[in-house]
Amino acid sequence: MSRTGLLVWSYCLILASVNVVHVLSSTVLPGIGVNWGTMASNPLPRNIVVNMLKDNGIAKVKLFDSDSPTLKALAGTGIEVMVGIPNNQMYIVAGDIEDAEAWVKENITAYLHNGGVDIKYVAVGNEPFLSSYNNTYDNITFPALQNVQKALDKAGVGDKIKATVALNADVYESLSEKPSGGDFRKDVKDIMIQIIKFLHQNKAPFVVNIYPFLSLYQNAGFPFDYAFFDGGKTISDKNVSYSNVFDANYDTLVWTLKKNGVGDLKIIIGEVGWPTDGNFNANDKLAKKFYDGLLKKLVAKQGTPLRPGELELYLFSLIDENQKSIEPGHFERHWGLFYYDGKPKFPIDLSGKGNDKMLIAAKGVQYMSPRWCVLNEENKNLSMIADEISYACSSADCTSLGYGSSCNKMDINGNVSYAFNMYFQMQDQGDYACNFNGLAMMVKTNASRGNCLFPLQLVGAGERLELAYGVSIIAGLMLAFFSLM
Repeated sequence: MSRTGLLVWSYCLILASVNVVHVLSSTVLPGIGVNWGTMASNPLPRNIVVNMLKDNGIAKVKLFDSDSPTLKALAGTGIEVMVGIPNNQMYIVAGDIEDAEAWVKENITAYLHNGGVDIKYVAVGNEPFLSSYNNTYDNITFPALQNVQKALDKAGVGDKIKATVALNADVYESLSEKPSGGDFRKDVKDIMIQIIKFLHQNKAPFVVNIYPFLSLYQNAGFPFDYAFFDGGKTISDKNVSYSNVFDANYDTLVWTLKKNGVGDLKIIIGEVGWPTDGNFNANDKLAKKFYDGLLKKLVAKQGTPLRPGELELYLFSLIDENQKSIEPGHFERHWGLFYYDGKPKFPIDLSGKGNDKMLIAAKGVQYMSPRWCVLNEENKNLSMIADEISYACSSADCTSLGYGSSCNKMDINGNVSYAFNMYFQMQDQGDYACNFNGLAMMVKTNASRGNCLFPLQLVGAGERLELAYGVSIIAGLMLAFFSLM
Protein backbone atom coordinates (compact mmCIF):
# COMPACT_ATOMS: atom_id res chain seq x y z
CA MET A 1 0.00 0.00 0.00
CA SER A 2 1.31 3.46 -0.88
CA ARG A 3 2.04 6.00 1.82
CA THR A 4 -0.89 8.11 0.62
CA GLY A 5 -3.22 5.12 0.65
CA LEU A 6 -2.07 4.14 4.14
CA LEU A 7 -2.72 7.63 5.46
CA VAL A 8 -6.18 7.79 3.92
CA TRP A 9 -6.99 4.29 5.21
CA SER A 10 -5.86 5.27 8.72
CA TYR A 11 -7.91 8.45 8.61
CA CYS A 12 -11.01 6.52 7.57
CA LEU A 13 -10.48 4.12 10.46
CA ILE A 14 -10.40 7.08 12.85
CA LEU A 15 -13.64 8.44 11.41
CA ALA A 16 -15.28 5.01 11.60
CA SER A 17 -14.29 4.62 15.23
CA VAL A 18 -16.36 7.68 16.11
CA ASN A 19 -19.52 5.90 14.97
CA VAL A 20 -18.77 2.42 16.30
CA VAL A 21 -21.80 0.79 17.91
CA HIS A 22 -21.40 0.42 21.66
CA VAL A 23 -21.96 -2.82 23.50
CA LEU A 24 -23.59 -2.57 26.91
CA SER A 25 -20.58 -2.77 29.17
CA SER A 26 -22.11 -3.32 32.59
CA THR A 27 -25.00 -5.13 34.19
CA VAL A 28 -27.97 -3.11 35.36
CA LEU A 29 -30.92 -4.63 37.18
CA PRO A 30 -33.59 -5.36 34.53
CA GLY A 31 -36.27 -3.25 36.23
CA ILE A 32 -34.20 -0.07 36.35
CA GLY A 33 -34.41 2.84 33.93
CA VAL A 34 -33.51 6.51 34.19
CA ASN A 35 -35.25 9.81 33.58
CA TRP A 36 -33.52 11.97 30.99
CA GLY A 37 -34.48 15.63 31.31
CA THR A 38 -33.00 18.45 29.25
CA MET A 39 -33.88 21.65 31.13
CA ALA A 40 -30.31 22.97 31.02
CA SER A 41 -28.70 26.08 29.58
CA ASN A 42 -26.40 24.06 27.31
CA PRO A 43 -27.43 20.42 27.61
CA LEU A 44 -25.05 17.65 26.66
CA PRO A 45 -25.34 16.62 23.00
CA ARG A 46 -27.88 13.85 22.61
CA ASN A 47 -25.46 11.41 20.98
CA ILE A 48 -23.04 11.82 23.89
CA VAL A 49 -25.82 11.10 26.40
CA VAL A 50 -26.97 8.03 24.46
CA ASN A 51 -23.41 6.69 24.37
CA MET A 52 -23.15 7.34 28.11
CA LEU A 53 -26.33 5.31 28.67
CA LYS A 54 -24.90 2.44 26.64
CA ASP A 55 -21.49 2.63 28.30
CA ASN A 56 -23.21 2.18 31.67
CA GLY A 57 -25.52 -0.60 30.54
CA ILE A 58 -28.68 1.47 31.06
CA ALA A 59 -31.31 -0.08 28.80
CA LYS A 60 -34.43 1.93 29.70
CA VAL A 61 -35.06 5.66 29.57
CA LYS A 62 -38.02 7.91 30.32
CA LEU A 63 -38.32 11.18 28.41
CA PHE A 64 -40.49 14.20 29.16
CA ASP A 65 -41.35 14.92 25.53
CA SER A 66 -41.05 13.37 22.07
CA ASP A 67 -38.14 15.49 20.86
CA SER A 68 -37.26 14.28 17.37
CA PRO A 69 -33.43 14.62 17.59
CA THR A 70 -33.48 12.71 20.89
CA LEU A 71 -35.53 9.86 19.42
CA LYS A 72 -33.26 9.76 16.37
CA ALA A 73 -30.24 9.49 18.69
CA LEU A 74 -31.90 6.53 20.44
CA ALA A 75 -32.69 4.73 17.17
CA GLY A 76 -30.98 1.41 16.73
CA THR A 77 -29.71 1.24 20.32
CA GLY A 78 -32.23 -1.23 21.70
CA ILE A 79 -32.87 1.12 24.64
CA GLU A 80 -36.50 0.92 25.75
CA VAL A 81 -38.18 4.34 25.74
CA MET A 82 -41.10 6.02 27.47
CA VAL A 83 -41.89 9.22 25.60
CA GLY A 84 -43.90 12.05 27.14
CA ILE A 85 -46.47 14.65 26.26
CA PRO A 86 -45.89 17.78 28.38
CA ASN A 87 -48.86 19.18 30.28
CA ASN A 88 -49.03 22.29 28.11
CA GLN A 89 -49.29 20.13 24.98
CA MET A 90 -52.05 17.78 26.11
CA TYR A 91 -54.67 20.02 24.52
CA ILE A 92 -53.27 19.01 21.11
CA VAL A 93 -54.45 15.43 21.55
CA ALA A 94 -57.38 15.95 23.94
CA GLY A 95 -59.89 17.21 21.37
CA ASP A 96 -60.35 15.60 17.97
CA ILE A 97 -59.18 12.01 17.62
CA GLU A 98 -57.69 12.98 14.25
CA ASP A 99 -55.23 15.26 16.04
CA ALA A 100 -54.18 12.41 18.32
CA GLU A 101 -53.74 10.15 15.29
CA ALA A 102 -51.56 12.79 13.63
CA TRP A 103 -49.48 13.11 16.81
CA VAL A 104 -48.98 9.35 17.01
CA LYS A 105 -47.98 9.19 13.35
CA GLU A 106 -45.41 11.98 13.73
CA ASN A 107 -44.03 11.09 17.16
CA ILE A 108 -44.44 7.33 17.53
CA THR A 109 -44.93 5.24 14.40
CA ALA A 110 -42.40 7.30 12.43
CA TYR A 111 -39.70 5.77 14.66
CA LEU A 112 -40.89 2.15 14.66
CA HIS A 113 -39.10 1.07 11.48
CA ASN A 114 -36.37 -1.57 11.41
CA GLY A 115 -33.44 -0.09 13.34
CA GLY A 116 -35.76 2.48 14.89
CA VAL A 117 -36.73 3.25 18.50
CA ASP A 118 -38.05 0.71 21.01
CA ILE A 119 -40.96 2.79 22.32
CA LYS A 120 -43.00 1.02 25.00
CA TYR A 121 -45.02 3.75 26.76
CA VAL A 122 -46.44 7.20 26.14
CA ALA A 123 -46.79 9.26 29.31
CA VAL A 124 -49.66 11.67 28.72
CA GLY A 125 -48.89 14.63 30.98
CA ASN A 126 -46.44 14.89 33.85
CA GLU A 127 -47.97 15.12 37.32
CA PRO A 128 -50.98 17.02 35.91
CA PHE A 129 -52.98 16.86 39.15
CA LEU A 130 -50.46 18.53 41.44
CA SER A 131 -52.31 20.62 44.01
CA SER A 132 -50.21 23.62 42.98
CA TYR A 133 -51.70 23.50 39.45
CA ASN A 134 -55.13 24.40 40.86
CA ASN A 135 -57.01 21.91 38.64
CA THR A 136 -55.63 23.45 35.42
CA TYR A 137 -55.35 20.12 33.60
CA ASP A 138 -58.26 18.24 35.17
CA ASN A 139 -60.54 18.48 32.13
CA ILE A 140 -58.06 17.49 29.44
CA THR A 141 -55.89 14.75 30.96
CA PHE A 142 -58.33 11.84 30.68
CA PRO A 143 -59.57 12.78 27.16
CA ALA A 144 -55.93 13.09 26.06
CA LEU A 145 -55.14 9.66 27.52
CA GLN A 146 -58.12 8.08 25.78
CA ASN A 147 -57.34 9.62 22.41
CA VAL A 148 -53.68 8.66 22.45
CA GLN A 149 -54.44 5.02 23.27
CA LYS A 150 -57.14 4.92 20.60
CA ALA A 151 -54.70 6.40 18.09
CA LEU A 152 -52.07 3.82 19.04
CA ASP A 153 -54.66 1.06 18.59
CA LYS A 154 -55.71 2.40 15.18
CA ALA A 155 -52.08 2.54 14.10
CA GLY A 156 -51.78 -1.15 14.95
CA VAL A 157 -49.28 -0.71 17.78
CA GLY A 158 -51.64 -0.54 20.76
CA ASP A 159 -50.76 -4.04 21.92
CA LYS A 160 -47.08 -3.13 22.19
CA ILE A 161 -47.21 0.55 23.18
CA LYS A 162 -49.43 1.70 26.06
CA ALA A 163 -50.56 5.19 26.98
CA THR A 164 -50.52 6.14 30.65
CA VAL A 165 -50.22 9.22 32.86
CA ALA A 166 -47.14 10.06 34.95
CA LEU A 167 -48.68 10.93 38.32
CA ASN A 168 -47.37 12.41 41.54
CA ALA A 169 -48.02 10.44 44.72
CA ASP A 170 -50.15 13.32 45.96
CA VAL A 171 -53.12 12.03 43.94
CA TYR A 172 -53.72 9.64 46.84
CA GLU A 173 -53.58 10.16 50.58
CA SER A 174 -54.23 8.47 53.89
CA LEU A 175 -56.06 10.37 56.57
CA SER A 176 -54.97 7.74 59.08
CA GLU A 177 -51.33 8.10 57.94
CA LYS A 178 -51.25 4.35 57.40
CA PRO A 179 -51.31 2.54 54.04
CA SER A 180 -54.67 0.89 54.70
CA GLY A 181 -56.25 4.34 54.93
CA GLY A 182 -55.26 5.11 51.34
CA ASP A 183 -57.68 6.59 48.81
CA PHE A 184 -57.61 9.14 46.05
CA ARG A 185 -57.63 12.82 46.92
CA LYS A 186 -61.23 14.00 47.02
CA ASP A 187 -60.84 16.72 44.39
CA VAL A 188 -59.46 14.28 41.78
CA LYS A 189 -61.14 11.03 42.85
CA ASP A 190 -63.72 10.93 40.06
CA ILE A 191 -61.09 11.59 37.39
CA MET A 192 -58.67 9.09 38.88
CA ILE A 193 -61.29 6.34 38.94
CA GLN A 194 -61.92 6.95 35.23
CA ILE A 195 -58.18 6.83 34.55
CA ILE A 196 -57.41 3.64 36.49
CA LYS A 197 -60.34 1.77 34.95
CA PHE A 198 -59.17 2.82 31.50
CA LEU A 199 -55.59 1.77 32.27
CA HIS A 200 -56.82 -1.59 33.57
CA GLN A 201 -58.99 -2.15 30.52
CA ASN A 202 -56.05 -1.44 28.20
CA LYS A 203 -53.45 -3.38 30.22
CA ALA A 204 -51.50 -0.19 30.79
CA PRO A 205 -49.56 0.57 33.99
CA PHE A 206 -50.18 3.13 36.73
CA VAL A 207 -47.06 5.35 36.73
CA VAL A 208 -46.36 7.15 40.01
CA ASN A 209 -43.50 9.30 41.28
CA ILE A 210 -42.45 8.57 44.89
CA TYR A 211 -39.93 10.78 46.68
CA PRO A 212 -38.83 9.87 50.21
CA PHE A 213 -36.57 12.94 50.13
CA LEU A 214 -39.61 15.21 49.82
CA SER A 215 -41.24 13.52 52.81
CA LEU A 216 -38.15 14.46 54.82
CA TYR A 217 -37.90 17.94 53.30
CA GLN A 218 -41.54 18.94 53.73
CA ASN A 219 -42.08 17.68 57.28
CA ALA A 220 -39.91 19.09 60.06
CA GLY A 221 -40.69 16.21 62.43
CA PHE A 222 -40.27 13.43 59.87
CA PRO A 223 -38.07 10.58 61.20
CA PHE A 224 -34.75 10.78 59.34
CA ASP A 225 -34.12 7.02 59.14
CA TYR A 226 -37.62 6.38 57.80
CA ALA A 227 -36.59 8.04 54.51
CA PHE A 228 -34.00 5.31 53.92
CA PHE A 229 -33.94 1.51 53.81
CA ASP A 230 -31.71 0.48 56.70
CA GLY A 231 -34.10 0.33 59.61
CA GLY A 232 -35.18 2.73 62.33
CA LYS A 233 -38.76 3.82 62.91
CA THR A 234 -41.47 1.31 62.07
CA ILE A 235 -45.23 1.59 61.80
CA SER A 236 -47.72 -1.25 62.08
CA ASP A 237 -50.77 -1.49 59.84
CA LYS A 238 -53.10 -4.49 59.91
CA ASN A 239 -50.34 -6.87 61.05
CA VAL A 240 -47.92 -5.46 58.44
CA SER A 241 -44.78 -3.63 59.57
CA TYR A 242 -43.24 -0.76 57.60
CA SER A 243 -39.68 0.42 58.20
CA ASN A 244 -39.39 2.95 55.37
CA VAL A 245 -41.62 5.53 53.74
CA PHE A 246 -41.09 4.17 50.22
CA ASP A 247 -42.84 0.90 51.06
CA ALA A 248 -45.54 2.71 53.02
CA ASN A 249 -46.23 5.12 50.18
CA TYR A 250 -46.28 2.38 47.56
CA ASP A 251 -48.67 0.24 49.59
CA THR A 252 -50.91 3.25 50.21
CA LEU A 253 -51.34 3.25 46.44
CA VAL A 254 -51.94 -0.52 46.44
CA TRP A 255 -54.74 -0.06 49.01
CA THR A 256 -56.12 2.85 46.97
CA LEU A 257 -56.29 0.80 43.78
CA LYS A 258 -57.85 -2.14 45.63
CA LYS A 259 -60.55 0.04 47.18
CA ASN A 260 -61.43 1.37 43.73
CA GLY A 261 -61.78 -1.95 41.97
CA VAL A 262 -58.40 -2.48 40.25
CA GLY A 263 -56.28 -4.14 42.91
CA ASP A 264 -54.15 -5.99 40.33
CA LEU A 265 -53.25 -2.91 38.22
CA LYS A 266 -49.55 -2.88 37.31
CA ILE A 267 -47.52 -0.14 39.03
CA ILE A 268 -44.36 1.48 37.68
CA ILE A 269 -42.36 4.01 39.70
CA GLY A 270 -41.89 6.83 37.20
CA GLU A 271 -39.45 8.81 39.35
CA VAL A 272 -37.49 7.99 42.48
CA GLY A 273 -34.15 9.39 43.62
CA TRP A 274 -32.24 11.68 45.94
CA PRO A 275 -30.72 15.12 45.19
CA THR A 276 -27.08 15.98 45.90
CA ASP A 277 -27.13 19.74 46.51
CA GLY A 278 -29.41 22.66 47.34
CA ASN A 279 -30.36 21.53 50.87
CA PHE A 280 -28.58 20.29 54.00
CA ASN A 281 -30.08 16.82 53.43
CA ALA A 282 -29.17 16.86 49.74
CA ASN A 283 -25.60 15.65 49.27
CA ASP A 284 -23.58 12.83 47.72
CA LYS A 285 -23.32 10.90 50.99
CA LEU A 286 -27.07 10.71 51.61
CA ALA A 287 -27.83 10.10 47.93
CA LYS A 288 -25.49 7.12 47.99
CA LYS A 289 -27.09 5.88 51.21
CA PHE A 290 -30.53 6.07 49.60
CA TYR A 291 -29.53 4.41 46.33
CA ASP A 292 -27.55 1.66 48.07
CA GLY A 293 -30.61 0.74 50.12
CA LEU A 294 -32.94 0.92 47.13
CA LEU A 295 -30.68 -1.21 44.92
CA LYS A 296 -30.19 -3.79 47.66
CA LYS A 297 -33.96 -4.02 47.96
CA LEU A 298 -34.36 -4.41 44.20
CA VAL A 299 -31.74 -7.13 43.79
CA ALA A 300 -33.39 -9.12 46.61
CA LYS A 301 -36.75 -8.82 44.76
CA GLN A 302 -38.39 -7.87 48.03
CA GLY A 303 -41.02 -5.60 46.55
CA THR A 304 -43.26 -4.20 49.26
CA PRO A 305 -45.33 -5.98 51.91
CA LEU A 306 -48.46 -5.89 49.74
CA ARG A 307 -46.67 -6.36 46.40
CA PRO A 308 -43.67 -8.66 46.99
CA GLY A 309 -41.43 -9.43 44.03
CA GLU A 310 -39.72 -7.33 41.37
CA LEU A 311 -40.23 -3.59 41.13
CA GLU A 312 -40.01 -1.59 37.93
CA LEU A 313 -38.77 1.97 38.26
CA TYR A 314 -36.98 4.92 36.69
CA LEU A 315 -34.30 6.67 38.72
CA PHE A 316 -34.57 10.44 38.86
CA SER A 317 -32.48 11.52 37.28
CA LEU A 318 -29.68 11.04 34.81
CA ILE A 319 -28.15 14.53 34.63
CA ASP A 320 -28.45 17.77 36.63
CA GLU A 321 -30.66 20.43 35.01
CA ASN A 322 -29.78 24.03 35.84
CA GLN A 323 -32.95 25.57 34.43
CA LYS A 324 -35.55 23.58 36.35
CA SER A 325 -37.95 25.58 38.48
CA ILE A 326 -36.72 26.00 42.04
CA GLU A 327 -40.18 26.74 43.41
CA PRO A 328 -40.23 23.34 45.19
CA GLY A 329 -36.69 23.95 46.51
CA HIS A 330 -33.12 24.66 45.41
CA PHE A 331 -32.46 20.93 45.24
CA GLU A 332 -34.59 20.66 42.09
CA ARG A 333 -31.54 21.35 39.91
CA HIS A 334 -29.40 18.64 41.50
CA TRP A 335 -31.16 15.27 41.11
CA GLY A 336 -28.71 13.81 38.61
CA LEU A 337 -26.53 10.74 39.00
CA PHE A 338 -24.22 12.82 36.80
CA TYR A 339 -23.25 16.48 36.92
CA TYR A 340 -24.26 18.82 34.10
CA ASP A 341 -21.22 17.71 32.08
CA GLY A 342 -21.74 13.98 32.42
CA LYS A 343 -19.25 13.38 35.23
CA PRO A 344 -20.49 10.84 37.83
CA LYS A 345 -21.06 12.13 41.36
CA PHE A 346 -20.47 9.11 43.59
CA PRO A 347 -19.73 5.36 43.36
CA ILE A 348 -22.75 3.19 42.68
CA ASP A 349 -23.40 -0.32 41.37
CA LEU A 350 -26.59 -0.40 39.31
CA SER A 351 -26.49 -4.20 39.33
CA GLY A 352 -27.29 -4.03 43.06
CA LYS A 353 -24.38 -6.32 43.96
CA GLY A 354 -22.54 -3.70 45.99
CA ASN A 355 -19.45 -3.55 43.75
CA ASP A 356 -19.36 0.22 43.97
CA LYS A 357 -17.42 2.16 41.39
CA MET A 358 -17.87 5.43 39.57
CA LEU A 359 -20.22 5.26 36.60
CA ILE A 360 -18.62 5.81 33.20
CA ALA A 361 -18.47 9.51 32.42
CA ALA A 362 -19.69 11.12 29.21
CA LYS A 363 -17.10 11.05 26.46
CA GLY A 364 -16.31 13.78 23.96
CA VAL A 365 -17.63 16.63 26.12
CA GLN A 366 -16.53 20.06 24.90
CA TYR A 367 -16.12 22.97 27.30
CA MET A 368 -15.77 26.64 26.58
CA SER A 369 -12.43 28.37 27.13
CA PRO A 370 -10.88 27.90 30.61
CA ARG A 371 -11.75 31.29 32.00
CA TRP A 372 -13.80 32.35 34.99
CA CYS A 373 -15.41 35.59 36.14
CA VAL A 374 -14.67 36.53 39.76
CA LEU A 375 -14.81 39.49 42.14
CA ASN A 376 -12.02 42.02 41.62
CA GLU A 377 -10.91 42.29 45.22
CA GLU A 378 -8.85 45.39 44.47
CA ASN A 379 -12.03 47.33 43.83
CA LYS A 380 -12.93 48.88 47.18
CA ASN A 381 -16.26 50.37 46.05
CA LEU A 382 -18.48 47.56 47.21
CA SER A 383 -21.72 49.46 47.68
CA MET A 384 -23.25 47.85 44.58
CA ILE A 385 -22.41 44.24 45.46
CA ALA A 386 -25.82 43.27 46.83
CA ASP A 387 -27.58 44.54 43.71
CA GLU A 388 -25.06 42.87 41.39
CA ILE A 389 -25.37 39.50 43.15
CA SER A 390 -29.14 39.74 42.95
CA TYR A 391 -28.91 40.53 39.24
CA ALA A 392 -26.49 37.66 38.57
CA CYS A 393 -28.53 35.07 40.47
CA SER A 394 -31.79 36.16 38.86
CA SER A 395 -30.46 34.84 35.54
CA ALA A 396 -28.12 32.08 36.68
CA ASP A 397 -28.10 29.06 38.97
CA CYS A 398 -26.95 30.07 42.46
CA THR A 399 -28.68 27.19 44.25
CA SER A 400 -25.36 25.78 45.53
CA LEU A 401 -24.92 28.88 47.70
CA GLY A 402 -27.93 28.14 49.90
CA TYR A 403 -27.90 26.94 53.49
CA GLY A 404 -26.39 23.48 53.77
CA SER A 405 -25.37 23.43 50.12
CA SER A 406 -21.96 22.62 48.64
CA CYS A 407 -20.82 26.27 48.33
CA ASN A 408 -22.38 27.55 51.54
CA LYS A 409 -19.17 27.71 53.58
CA MET A 410 -17.26 30.25 51.48
CA ASP A 411 -16.57 33.79 52.62
CA ILE A 412 -18.39 36.76 51.10
CA ASN A 413 -15.78 37.18 48.36
CA GLY A 414 -16.22 33.56 47.37
CA ASN A 415 -20.01 33.92 47.28
CA VAL A 416 -19.78 36.99 45.06
CA SER A 417 -17.29 35.32 42.73
CA TYR A 418 -19.50 32.24 42.46
CA ALA A 419 -22.55 34.33 41.51
CA PHE A 420 -20.57 36.36 38.98
CA ASN A 421 -19.10 33.25 37.38
CA MET A 422 -22.42 31.42 37.13
CA TYR A 423 -23.89 34.40 35.28
CA PHE A 424 -20.81 34.66 33.05
CA GLN A 425 -20.95 30.99 32.10
CA MET A 426 -24.72 31.07 31.55
CA GLN A 427 -24.13 33.93 29.11
CA ASP A 428 -21.71 31.70 27.18
CA GLN A 429 -18.70 33.64 28.51
CA GLY A 430 -19.58 36.83 26.68
CA ASP A 431 -17.10 39.58 27.64
CA TYR A 432 -20.02 41.88 28.46
CA ALA A 433 -21.16 39.37 31.11
CA CYS A 434 -18.11 39.90 33.35
CA ASN A 435 -18.38 43.55 34.30
CA PHE A 436 -20.91 44.09 37.08
CA ASN A 437 -20.22 47.83 37.27
CA GLY A 438 -16.49 47.25 37.37
CA LEU A 439 -16.62 44.82 40.29
CA ALA A 440 -15.61 41.74 38.27
CA MET A 441 -12.63 40.50 36.34
CA MET A 442 -11.79 37.45 34.23
CA VAL A 443 -9.15 34.92 35.29
CA LYS A 444 -7.70 31.85 33.58
CA THR A 445 -6.93 29.96 36.78
CA ASN A 446 -9.66 27.61 38.00
CA ALA A 447 -11.63 29.65 40.56
CA SER A 448 -13.17 26.61 42.34
CA ARG A 449 -12.78 26.63 46.13
CA GLY A 450 -12.60 23.43 48.15
CA ASN A 451 -15.73 21.37 47.47
CA CYS A 452 -17.35 24.26 45.62
CA LEU A 453 -17.09 23.80 41.86
CA PHE A 454 -16.99 26.92 39.69
CA PRO A 455 -18.20 25.24 36.48
CA LEU A 456 -17.23 25.97 32.90
CA GLN A 457 -20.04 26.24 30.39
CA LEU A 458 -20.39 23.53 27.76
CA VAL A 459 -19.99 24.40 24.12
CA GLY A 460 -23.41 25.15 22.66
CA ALA A 461 -24.98 23.36 19.70
CA GLY A 462 -24.21 26.20 17.30
CA GLU A 463 -20.57 26.30 18.30
CA ARG A 464 -20.30 22.51 18.06
CA LEU A 465 -21.62 22.75 14.51
CA GLU A 466 -19.03 25.40 13.66
CA LEU A 467 -16.26 23.26 15.17
CA ALA A 468 -17.41 20.18 13.29
CA TYR A 469 -17.63 22.18 10.06
CA GLY A 470 -14.13 23.50 10.63
CA VAL A 471 -12.79 20.02 11.36
CA SER A 472 -14.41 18.62 8.22
CA ILE A 473 -12.79 21.35 6.12
CA ILE A 474 -9.40 20.64 7.67
CA ALA A 475 -9.85 16.91 7.12
CA GLY A 476 -10.78 17.51 3.50
CA LEU A 477 -7.73 19.67 2.95
CA MET A 478 -5.52 17.03 4.60
CA LEU A 479 -6.85 14.32 2.30
CA ALA A 480 -6.44 16.54 -0.74
CA PHE A 481 -2.87 17.35 0.34
CA PHE A 482 -1.90 13.71 0.91
CA SER A 483 -3.48 12.66 -2.38
CA LEU A 484 -0.97 14.87 -4.15
CA MET A 485 2.02 13.32 -2.39
